[in-house]
Amino acid sequence: MPTSSPTPPPAPASQDADFLRQLRPSRIVLPALIGLSVVAFLFWRSYKPGDLAPLLHAKWQWLFITLLVLWARDLGYIYRIRSISAKELSWRQSFGVIVIWEFASCVLPSAAGGTAAAPVILSREGIPLGKAIAYTIVTAFLDNLYYVFMVPLVVWLAADGLYPHGLQSAFVQTLRAIFIFSYVAVSAYSGLLLYALFVNPRSVRRLLVRLTSGRLLRRFRRVAYRQGQVMVLASAQLRGAGAAYWWRASISTVFVWTARYAVIGCLIAAFAPMTTGTFLFVFARNITYKVILLLAITPGGAGIAEGAFPTFFGRFMGTAAMTSFLVLLYRIVTYYFYLALGVAYLPRWLADQARRAHLAPHKKGPAPVTERGQ
Repeated sequence: MPTSSPTPPPAPASQDADFLRQLRPSRIVLPALIGLSVVAFLFWRSYKPGDLAPLLHAKWQWLFITLLVLWARDLGYIYRIRSISAKELSWRQSFGVIVIWEFASCVLPSAAGGTAAAPVILSREGIPLGKAIAYTIVTAFLDNLYYVFMVPLVVWLAADGLYPHGLQSAFVQTLRAIFIFSYVAVSAYSGLLLYALFVNPRSVRRLLVRLTSGRLLRRFRRVAYRQGQVMVLASAQLRGAGAAYWWRASISTVFVWTARYAVIGCLIAAFAPMTTGTFLFVFARNITYKVILLLAITPGGAGIAEGAFPTFFGRFMGTAAMTSFLVLLYRIVTYYFYLALGVAYLPRWLADQARRAHLAPHKKGPAPVTERGQ
């Protein structure tokens, strides 16, 4: 799923207060209640005695593979952020960044995700804010680029099956229009980022300002200038990064997103017959499913993710009750686990930040922008 570009953080004096307010543990209550209520409704509407009998014949090897995929994905995220930061983060710091980043993705609306909080998370680990924004831009750029290159492949794999059947044609047409629009928008934005990072960021900044100079968009002019300035800063920070840097960042991005999209196929395979073709078909439809989550205004897509799941993947599970069970299992391993982990880890992470801030010498002013090689 493509990610949005990072919003330029507020002034340093208000960063921590706003950050802690957004990630306070009490924020998990609403998404948990919404998501579990939808799952409960799905069970109430669909359950019949005997519908869950396939659980007795679950293929445990596929459940184990699911856990391996999740574990490998998280290790891939840790490796990627450490590589993108040019090893300024230790392995332990990288682990902490990913845990809090995932937690932020769970408690913030899907459209923003953890990317909005990423610059603050990185800066709290001692990375200057300018570099933190640059590294966040890199992750957003590579995530979007994966989506741009993967969509043609999944369209080829799934063809008309990319969209669920049995729905009203108007809804399918709307879904198709949203999918096409999101692809065009992400492709255009990825191209803009590519030009800004590697060719001429100042011309992109001028373009954004000019586009918002008209009467209708004038109120967004300041935001456009700040976004353009972020690209200028990111380009300066990344100047001199060699081929090895981009190779590691790109390969790890492909790895983590492929693993992320493979989870549903692994879970379905644990309870239903699965061929290679079906697995690839589920993988392809997963990308369409994630586009729906982009529209969710609830934290972490809670409720929307659970409600839309049967429409996209119910046909593979046989009964509606088994589909409801799979919804619950999928959200446990990809959402509720990270909610719980974030709540448990956040106090320790904040304590580590406070201890390091107390021990480290006081730094006056932001670090200068310097070129970085490999």
